[in-house]
Amino acid sequence: MNLPAIICIIGAMTALPALGAGSAPIVAPEEQVAKQESPAVTAYNQGVELLKGKQFAQAQKKFEQAVKLDPTFAEAYNNLAFTLRRQGSANYQKSLELYNKAIQLKPKLAEAYMYRGVLYTQMGRKADAQADLARLKKLNVRLAKELEEYIRTGTEEDYLYGATN
Repeated sequence: MNLPAIICIIGAMTALPALGAGSAPIVAPEEQVAKQESPAVTAYNQGVELLKGKQFAQAQKKFEQAVKLDPTFAEAYNNLAFTLRRQGSANYQKSLELYNKAIQLKPKLAEAYMYRGVLYTQMGRKADAQADLARLKKLNVRLAKELEEYIRTGTEEDYLYGATN
């Protein structure tokens, strides 16, 4: 190879990477700006905080707001159902409808099966609770054990709030 050809090749090898893939600077993850959460997620997170404080009526309003803002928000339906259930048996039918909606939207939402199973037990619908337990055993073994214990004892642990992650 002649000298001018070698110089051209070396020049191209050093210049092309500077012109290539992406001229924008690389930003480290810690420097990236976090995306602002949607209003539905904001309302949901506020509801979860109220739920943790056992402020069920106030949490209910936040979850209602979340599902109004995002009608496809399965976790919000689940927690709305939970807050209604915790406010008494007069709310059981509406709670059941909301658990069903959560499951329709997200068939693998284990928490919805867990809490619907608790509700079925409270409503005296043991066969339905057992069906939810069977489904839950395939989705989340820990929650299945919790539901199984509830079906056996009728006692719901205080830490089992409706919140999902």
